Amino acid sequence: MSASMIDWNVAVQAGTRLVRPGPQVSHEEARAVVAELRELSRDAHGHVRDFTGMASELDPAPATIVDRPGWIRANVDGFRVVLEPLMEQMSERRSPGPLGGAGNVVVQAVGSRVTGMQVGAILAYMASRVLGQYELFLPPDPSGQAPTGRLTLVAPNIVHVEQELGVHTRDFRLWVCLHEETHRAQFTGVPWLREYVQDQMTQFLLASDLDPGVMLDRIRDAAEAVADAVRGGDANLIDAIQTPEQRKILDRLTAVMTLVEGHGDYVMDAVGPEVVPSVEQIRSRFQGRRDGGSKLDKTIRRLLGIDLKMKQYAEGSRFVRRVVAEAGMTGFNQVWQSPESLPTHDEIKEPARWMNRVIGPREIDVAPPEASEA
Repeated sequence: MSASMIDWNVAVQAGTRLVRPGPQVSHEEARAVVAELRELSRDAHGHVRDFTGMASELDPAPATIVDRPGWIRANVDGFRVVLEPLMEQMSERRSPGPLGGAGNVVVQAVGSRVTGMQVGAILAYMASRVLGQYELFLPPDPSGQAPTGRLTLVAPNIVHVEQELGVHTRDFRLWVCLHEETHRAQFTGVPWLREYVQDQMTQFLLASDLDPGVMLDRIRDAAEAVADAVRGGDANLIDAIQTPEQRKILDRLTAVMTLVEGHGDYVMDAVGPEVVPSVEQIRSRFQGRRDGGSKLDKTIRRLLGIDLKMKQYAEGSRFVRRVVAEAGMTGFNQVWQSPESLPTHDEIKEPARWMNRVIGPREIDVAPPEASEA
């Protein structure tokens, strides 16, 4: 068994040490926030199920509420589930280095600590920003009873943002729950989706160049990306470390993630003012927050590809809105039929191309005969 390429304990220790504390609230207030978020995640589940027509779980567990260190620990657990088997494969394919034997183990051990520190630093930054997520990859439950994924909400971040924006707290919390519950509906209601995403991630990582010379080139590219981001350019680390094969896989991964994020954004806004009365105010203030930030914050966001993700929300949401407007929710839901029915990157930009390919030009807006008499 080779030494792990990332020291996960170092990642957790570094992340929890570096993460900023959340807003100061009393124990009573914290308990009330946790209770309300659990209740609202249940409410949101019903709204999402009714609105999207997706066959998600009937009575799922309420969201798991965590603090910032809890989010870091959960993500490290998820990374281990996905990455450790891959790291074993990658190290088996790697030819023994000139240092061989004990020396190589020392180099790997030092390298893994540095990498663990880097992973921890990135997670510490993200842990103060993320409002919630559907955790796709959990350590297997020995009893086999637990579901494969888990909906998690980061309570201090939700409180921080609602205070910063000055919005109605219950409305904002429900609005966030609607987005995250849409992800739960996607990954529990579409049987093949989780496996498809994991398979694309696996292919992406296994397509990396392991030749030392090529790796050095990639590191140089990454260093240039850092310099470019600091200067205000568009480079990011994700682009810098790709091989040609990885670019193709990343296009497919980006397309599916753009769809699921855009669908979440569409649902959180479209469920309606009767559910979240102040939705328009929340959306406009939240969008302002997404676009703002200090120069350093913008540099880090660009470097980690977070700005790219914000663009995905907007593009994906536009795609969903256009398809639902022209083909109805039933027409849009054909997107979940199979991996082949997912939109490509180009189709997300031009929804008519996806509708012609998957729905068919004549089926758009045609009601079934029995429905037309009602």
